[in-house]
Amino acid sequence: MIKSWMVIGGIALLLAVIGGSIVPPKGVQWFRRLRRPNWLTFEKIIPLIWIFVLTCGVWSATLVWNHAPGTSTTWLFMAGYILLELAILAYNPAILVGRNLRLGTIVGLIGFVIGLVLTLAVFNVSGQAALLLLPFLIWSPIGTYTTWAMEKLNPTESH
Repeated sequence: MIKSWMVIGGIALLLAVIGGSIVPPKGVQWFRRLRRPNWLTFEKIIPLIWIFVLTCGVWSATLVWNHAPGTSTTWLFMAGYILLELAILAYNPAILVGRNLRLGTIVGLIGFVIGLVLTLAVFNVSGQAALLLLPFLIWSPIGTYTTWAMEKLNPTESH
């Protein structure tokens, strides 16, 4: 029998692969040449942080699904989780395709709001599921602030 975490994790992984494929090489080159804040010493571990954050999101969604599988409310929550992941995945294309740090900052803020609303809604179903969204709520503002700080260091790249 296929477990709910396998389906939820598979969908999250599929979305991540599709979203991760929207990375134009010229956009990556452009991004690499941008100035970064002096305090940004952890850039190499950011992919690991996102893997952790997304894994927590999958586990959170699984707990919500297992609470009341297949109900219309649970499907609505699953749509919220997908919307949150799509907002997370939109960050890189927003920056790399558009070559626009301001757009990345805006996408980051929108993602945080979606995550906050989802966390508050999920709390009524499962406190543990809401806690598993806290890594996103902690990390998202850090990433968004980093992008905002890069905007200030690269003002011509914030059109």
